[in-house]
Amino acid sequence: MREVPPDPSRLRGARIRAVPFRIPERGLHAAAIGLLLAEWRARFLDAIAIEAGRRRLFLWLPVLIGSGILLYFAADREPSVWVPLSGFGVSAAMAALSRPWRPVMLVCVGLAAIFAGFGAAAWRTATIAAPMLDRTRVGQLTGFVESVEARDAGARLVVLVTGIAGLEPERLPRRVRVNVKGGSVSPGDHIAAVARLLPPPGPVRPGGYDFGRDAFFRGLGAVGTIPGKITLAPPPSQPPLELQFRAMVDRARNALTERIAGIGGGQAGAVAASLVTGKRGLITEATNIDLRAAGIYHIISISGLHMVLASATIFGLVRGLLALSETLALRWPVKKLAALAAMLGATAYCIFSGAEVATVRSLIMTLVMFGAILVDRPALSMRNLALAAMIVLLREPDALLGPSFQMSFGAVAALIAFAERWEDRGHSEAPANLPWPLRPIWIAVVGLTVTTLLATVATAPFGAYHFQTFNPFGLLGNALALPFVSLIVMPAAVFGVLAYPFGLDWLAWALMGVASDYVLQSARWVAGFDHSAVVIPAFGTAALACFAAALLWITLWTTPLRFLAVVPLIAGLVVAAKPERPDILIERDGSGILVRGGDDRMILAGQPSRFVLQQWLNADGDNRRPDDNSLREGAACDTLGCVVRSKDGRSIAFARDRLAIVEDCRRADLVITPIPWTSPCAARLIDRLALSRDGATALVSHKGGWRTHLSEQGGVDRPWSRKRARSVTTPPESSSTAPLPVAAEDHDRLQ
Repeated sequence: MREVPPDPSRLRGARIRAVPFRIPERGLHAAAIGLLLAEWRARFLDAIAIEAGRRRLFLWLPVLIGSGILLYFAADREPSVWVPLSGFGVSAAMAALSRPWRPVMLVCVGLAAIFAGFGAAAWRTATIAAPMLDRTRVGQLTGFVESVEARDAGARLVVLVTGIAGLEPERLPRRVRVNVKGGSVSPGDHIAAVARLLPPPGPVRPGGYDFGRDAFFRGLGAVGTIPGKITLAPPPSQPPLELQFRAMVDRARNALTERIAGIGGGQAGAVAASLVTGKRGLITEATNIDLRAAGIYHIISISGLHMVLASATIFGLVRGLLALSETLALRWPVKKLAALAAMLGATAYCIFSGAEVATVRSLIMTLVMFGAILVDRPALSMRNLALAAMIVLLREPDALLGPSFQMSFGAVAALIAFAERWEDRGHSEAPANLPWPLRPIWIAVVGLTVTTLLATVATAPFGAYHFQTFNPFGLLGNALALPFVSLIVMPAAVFGVLAYPFGLDWLAWALMGVASDYVLQSARWVAGFDHSAVVIPAFGTAALACFAAALLWITLWTTPLRFLAVVPLIAGLVVAAKPERPDILIERDGSGILVRGGDDRMILAGQPSRFVLQQWLNADGDNRRPDDNSLREGAACDTLGCVVRSKDGRSIAFARDRLAIVEDCRRADLVITPIPWTSPCAARLIDRLALSRDGATALVSHKGGWRTHLSEQGGVDRPWSRKRARSVTTPPESSSTAPLPVAAEDHDRLQ
């Protein structure tokens, strides 16, 4: 008779019951706790073993690569490229040699992934590094026009620089981006014009998004305006082939944008054109606000949704046409041919729409998905998502810091994890007793509701961190808009592009315009609800890290181990619930300040840019608009400056004149001025020289003084840092007006 092995759980219970009675109660409790901890440890190890058997440990490789990237960006100076690459080589070799010892091999593989992320970030920085403008300059700009984007008042140009007056060739930025009010130029033209150029702006507040770092990785060394006439100039040399290709594509994009916008009409046509060509300049700010409040701003940024819809339309169309032939359907791999056509179509769509960072990421995810079909693997799986994430992170490591990467991969991970759980439990898509057409309607409604809820929950922490907003009616906005986008707008876009060379595309664009107009009407209706956009006080990176860890833990594991995600989730909520809100915020050029008054509301002095002021208010959880008159209540102002009483009763002076500085230094506790000042001051003084060195500054009341937070840390010297090129002895001109549209546009691109 076969002997049945004893149940381990019963043995553990027997051991507990067998504890001698003479052990003191305290010792009994300690023994029970020890056995309980041992049981939990055993269960944890068993769960890890099950996850390893299911090959889920592979999914953590992109997480480790991302950790290496974060370590790179945490460095206070530029690291060596070769050290992390050497570390990757050594770790990979040790992993190969230690295959018989699995724990050692796993540790070596993890180290190799971390070194790979660190080395990829260092390598990318070294390969794209280019000079950034040192200070504000006004002078002759010459260069090749790479792209032209029409806007409500003028256009925005990206110029490949060939010369800037007063700058040596080795100090020239590679590209600049300028706004123009008039003039007719085309991509590929070599132009000459007097431009006002500024270094890319830094964070608007300490801890805020670094637009200068974003510009560095885009290859932009300056931003500004061309207020006057633009003339065509003979090029100093033949334009590069890459530039010629980019210019050709951009000319085609502009022509198609004009046609779609003209046929679609108004803002509906502008939205329709943006979905095809990626040109969003014709969309007004009022439309953008409505789309954000309705939670559907993502539809006008070409990313995963558009790439999937476009490629799926091509896949279904090609597969259906090939299936019409019995010979092809029986003898050819129709599904694989359709997948290959979808891959080619998605690549063409990415190139034609401008190949923006988010679009390229979406293309990689789409190619991996259809590539899985070519090798007879499931298209939608967590493993494919992990592979796409690794490709994206190694190709452009800086993407990890942006909301686009975080939100897109977070949403897809949540959707795939839910699909895995749903399939494992054997759920059907709809009740079997539902007749047609109730069954497909049920499937569509439930699918849209569940996917929108999952995507909203997964992306909410990242949206709150980067934009300090939450749209509680996003589910309603997406429910009203996405069916039209999925079933009408994007399929019509595919057919319109195919018919465009034949001149038969007008019907597709007209249909897109009608559907887009409905989407905009729905967005305006949802945006009209009270509290359609809730402002959330900015929380720090610690809370974001906890939320990200919770999302990764619950989506990447399949055993009950995933429920431990509640620990970092609760920690993140606790940390985010009590953010450190600054008592004083100072604009990076000293043009304005916000001071927390006695009623805990911020008081405005000076005239910071509208964009910066809006970011400050959002970060404080204040839903007032920049033009709200209540912002200046509590500030005593005249032509020389303002005086504000802080929450703790101290006097804060904002001085716009040298005579006011002298007087305020005798009376105030803190003097802030946009004027360079080197004379003694009895009060604490923050002048233009300090702000040029330190960037946007925040002060927090602390033990009768102030704790200072700077956007430009003193010991940090990275290639995208403004202080590397800035001259403190020659302060730059005020930049409070020129870069505002640029910063606002960068904010739009983050979504």
